[in-house]
Amino acid sequence: MVRIDKKIFERGLKVADSQMFREDKIWSRYSNDKVDIGETLARVIRTLSKALPLTRKIRALSIGSSNEPQFRILETACNGGLYLLDIEQGALDVVRERIRRQRTGHVFTIRADYDKCFLFCKHCMDFLRDHLHNQRMNLVTLHHSLYYCNEHQWQPLYRNLYRNLTAPVAAMHAVLMARATREPYTTSWLYEHFVGKFFGQHNTQDLQKFRLEIEHDRVFNKAQILAKKSRVQFFVNDFEQFMAVVWMVLLYPNVHRYSLKQREEITEFIYKHFWIRKRPLWQIQDHLVVYRGVAFKGLI
Repeated sequence: MVRIDKKIFERGLKVADSQMFREDKIWSRYSNDKVDIGETLARVIRTLSKALPLTRKIRALSIGSSNEPQFRILETACNGGLYLLDIEQGALDVVRERIRRQRTGHVFTIRADYDKCFLFCKHCMDFLRDHLHNQRMNLVTLHHSLYYCNEHQWQPLYRNLYRNLTAPVAAMHAVLMARATREPYTTSWLYEHFVGKFFGQHNTQDLQKFRLEIEHDRVFNKAQILAKKSRVQFFVNDFEQFMAVVWMVLLYPNVHRYSLKQREEITEFIYKHFWIRKRPLWQIQDHLVVYRGVAFKGLI
């Protein structure tokens, strides 16, 4: 029988109320997720650089940017303007401080709910005028941000972004946790286990399936649509920080509001099956890249 340290347990329970961008910061620091995303992002930017004239400055919009762990890549590559959109004021404040400190005047922050900005054509065009200086983007990133949009809305979201916000030569890069996996103790498995048990719901957000849908959408007839899978590992030798990431994975409280009893059960499970055994948390994730106006085979 596993004896639980009550002080450690309480810290893991209490951290559920932390801000999402702080949870994401822990995930970014102790996993290779941002390295994985950054490597693919670098290949996308390399493709755009080849497709565009050498003198053309790249413009980018990062949707759900949080405090933007890819900031250094995007800031240096996108001198034409880098626009960081997020709903959390705390995350944007971190970026604004960096912008002032490092004097990166071509980086702009936008606080907004992207569901309300891009699901309708008129709202999209208003956003272009009001926030993007009427300049279309060469790069749009959705790195772990589609979780907060109903999958039935992905297609109109992508259509509006593609038709109204992207330049003639552009790329859209999305990353999302894989819908399901047979591997136990992965983020997908963990989500299915607890959300299924407590709410009778299952993860229906499937980037691989969405790829097939837009491949048959006439709006994307001339686009290159590429996809791949990758593996990410997370572990930190601090139970409070480990649990912070678990709450982020389980989308508490933004999507699923677990009761106190349910949160206690989740915390106990993680303590016994991960923490005591020093077991890392794995994530299988999908990448989707849509290229517009690129005449050669793009990288992913």
